[in-house]
Formats: sequence, structure tokens, C-alpha cells
Amino acid sequence: MNLPGDKSRPGVLYVVATPIGNLEDITFRAVEVLNSADLVAAEDTRHTARLFSRCQISTRLVSCHEYNEEQKAENLVEKILAGADVALVSDAGTPSVSDPGYRLVMAALEAGLRVIPVPGASAVVTALSASGLPSDRFCFVGFLPKKQKRRQEVLGSLAGAEATLIFYESARRLSGFLKTLLKHLGDRQAVVAREMTKRYEEFLRGSLSGLIQDVESRTSVKGEITVLVSGKAPADKDSATSPKDLYGEIEAALSSRDISPSVLAAELARKHGISKNRAYRLILDFKNDRQQDKG
Repeated sequence: MNLPGDKSRPGVLYVVATPIGNLEDITFRAVEVLNSADLVAAEDTRHTARLFSRCQISTRLVSCHEYNEEQKAENLVEKILAGADVALVSDAGTPSVSDPGYRLVMAALEAGLRVIPVPGASAVVTALSASGLPSDRFCFVGFLPKKQKRRQEVLGSLAGAEATLIFYESARRLSGFLKTLLKHLGDRQAVVAREMTKRYEEFLRGSLSGLIQDVESRTSVKGEITVLVSGKAPADKDSATSPKDLYGEIEAALSSRDISPSVLAAELARKHGISKNRAYRLILDFKNDRQQDKG
């Protein structure tokens, strides 16, 4: 950082992660940087002011959100070029990860300025670490496009990915969102992470169909939502078992037990090492074939 009154060299842009819920998750380094910066650019100054009050930080705040970021970026870069150290924060977590910030970072880099990350909380990694889903490969999608056609295109491009998929969604749209995932990805294993690090933190785990039933059985679902969905099973596992090998087992199960296709698909997936999505499709194909034979 520049020493007080030292304007002989450009300043620095710090990208500072802040807590996603529990304010105790702020790092020592983040507090030090926010205290020492000449200016802090915040997504919502009122929200950040509460964190500053808790941590006794008195640095001046300016707003930098998605609606003014392009305009603010030019002004902030000028201040950094003049020697000011600026820290960038979002309302929660790491700036520019599905939050404002990347325009300012890009403008600073284009101006030849130094950009320093100050790592900390991120809803993406927090949810993944406790999900129980494979974490060796994951794909962060964030919020899906609002337009239905574009949304379908994105999900279509992700359907074959073997990596765990991570989405953000609002609580009020959660049920419909899970139904959309079920339609385009199949009945995969998934996790709904709600209110992470806060008092009412909750992780819902199960198949997408089961999670839909859980969510719709509640009077309401509140809080910040992160949804994780298991990736497509590797092709070599799926190809090891042919449909004919499973049709007899499917027929026996459906005729002898009152079992839903999603539950049976989960059993077959575990037993034969295939994806639950593929097992579910085989069950539906079997039922359709049987109906045609009867017809």
C-alpha cells in the first residue's frame, strides 16, 4: 500500500471477499486492507456499512453496483492512477463471482494497474464443500438466463457435463427451478443449500424429484439459495449395462412393489453403476413399450 501522502506511484485495486452471512467469517487480512484503503467501492453502501460498524472500519464508502459500474469504473481507475488504494467489495462473498466487479477489474487491468485478490468466503465453494457431491470437477453456472429459450440452450449444453453443476436461484422461484432442472437434466442427485453460515443454515439432499416434493410441502422457503446437481455419469459406466439387461429387473420391481420410477431409478443406479438419469429413462422407455404392446 502507499504510505500516507505518497502519490508518487499508482495505487492498487484490492478485490476483497466478505462474509456470505456470518460476520465472524471476515478474515484478519480483509479487515486490515479495508481499514488501510483510501476508498472502498461497495455494491450496497448501506449493507457494507453494517459490516464496517461491526469491524470498526471507518474508510469512506462509494457505491459500485451493476447499474453504475461502467461509469464508476472510469472514475475509480483515475483515482488509483493518482495514487489511491481502492478496495472492491460486494454485498456478500467474493466480488465479480455472479456479483458486480468484473468491469472495474477489467478497467484497472487495461490501465496497467495492479489487482490484488484478498480471498475469503464464497457461496460456491462453501456449498460444494459440504454437499457430499463430487468436488474434483465442478462448473459454476450462477443464475440461469431469464428468457426460456436461452435457459433451455444453457441447460442443453450442460446436460452432458460430468462435473457437478452449481447454480444460484431465488427462494421464491426454487420449486419451478428444480422442475426445470429435472426436465432438462433428469432425476439426478442434488443439494439445496440455504442460508449458509447463518442461524437457519440448511442443506437439503436427495434426488431432484424428492427435493421438489420437500420444497412444495413447505409453506415457504426463505434465504439465499445455492443449488448443486451431480454431473452426468461417465459414458463408460453407462455403456456397461444394456437396456435388455435391466428390463426384466424393472418389470419385476414394478409388478411386485408400489415403487415410484424415481426411487427405482436410484436403486438401479446404485446397483449397476449407471447414472440415475439413464436408469430413469430406461424405466420410462420400458413403461412406454409395455403400453404400446397392450395397445
